[in-house]
Amino acid sequence: MASTRSSEPQVDFTRGPGADGPDHLPPFPEGWYLVETRESLLREKLIEKTWMGEEIVAWCDEEGRVCVADSICPHLGSSLGPDVGGKVCNGRLVCPFHGFEFDTTGQCVATPNAPAPRAAKLKVYETREILGLVFAWFGNGGRPSHWDLPGEPPTGAEWGEIGFRTLRFRGHPQETAENSVDVGHLRYVHGYDKVNPVGSLTVDGAYLKSCFDFRRVRRILGVKDLVYEISAVAHIHGLGYSFVEIHEKTIDMHARLWVLPTPVDGSVIDLVLAGQLREIPKPRRFISGLGFLPMTLRQRLMNHILLSAQEQDVLQDVVIWEKKRHRSPPRLCRADGPIGAYRRYCRQFYPEQPLG
Repeated sequence: MASTRSSEPQVDFTRGPGADGPDHLPPFPEGWYLVETRESLLREKLIEKTWMGEEIVAWCDEEGRVCVADSICPHLGSSLGPDVGGKVCNGRLVCPFHGFEFDTTGQCVATPNAPAPRAAKLKVYETREILGLVFAWFGNGGRPSHWDLPGEPPTGAEWGEIGFRTLRFRGHPQETAENSVDVGHLRYVHGYDKVNPVGSLTVDGAYLKSCFDFRRVRRILGVKDLVYEISAVAHIHGLGYSFVEIHEKTIDMHARLWVLPTPVDGSVIDLVLAGQLREIPKPRRFISGLGFLPMTLRQRLMNHILLSAQEQDVLQDVVIWEKKRHRSPPRLCRADGPIGAYRRYCRQFYPEQPLG
């Protein structure tokens, strides 16, 4: 994934959001969170990272099965990451300390000098994959998953490649996902116009659906204002997976946007924006030669524009997120929309702590 880092805030990263008072949000809500892309796993062979406060490794075996596991060898506790010599050989993870080999179930299946001990097994995480995006389940106290991610959206030749942006900043996934229902901030922070919720907020277990229309004006080359009429449908599955279907009506452009926040160490999160565009055979509006570009290049250009616009929106939010404190209960006004309903939806992801 391409990486774009925000400037490092001058704060104490050992303290979680709201750590000074009763409004503290636990830093690792239960749910499915992005680990990596399959493309990155195939390219790098073995990846180690801090994820949900844990040091993990991830790799693929020769049949394409993915394993996400704690980066600690159960033999004598060595790190398994590539920085200290961990490697993948014939689809097995090999410990750099004594050469113990682990398959993608986490089981030790070979050692250099003796039969593999059956008790030597890695702690592995349940995984799911959506269009090459690899997610793992983080359960409170290690409990297994009790709800699932959606299936893959329809694919076909009309959909282009997925593009990525990644930002790291001080924040919490509940705060970032709240944007999907916070209509007021869309107007005030991002300058959207005519923001109108469509229908009522839908909540079904770990699934939340929010729909709204809005208008956006963007200046091209500093001389011409273009007006975009947009409908957005946000599908939220827990606090680590938001999938937004976008229809820009004046061009007749259909796009997908994934907003994927993942806590790193309890203070900062990695927020990945992934965008995908459907081909635009006959744009309804002429935009800087759009209609004359080859189809593939047209998709790539418009997806770049979409991701750049979303990244700019996130950077505007980051300024606020890095300094804000969670307040429970919030003192809402009538124009705030379904923030209260969203907060109640979020309680299920902290099974040991009731929250407002």
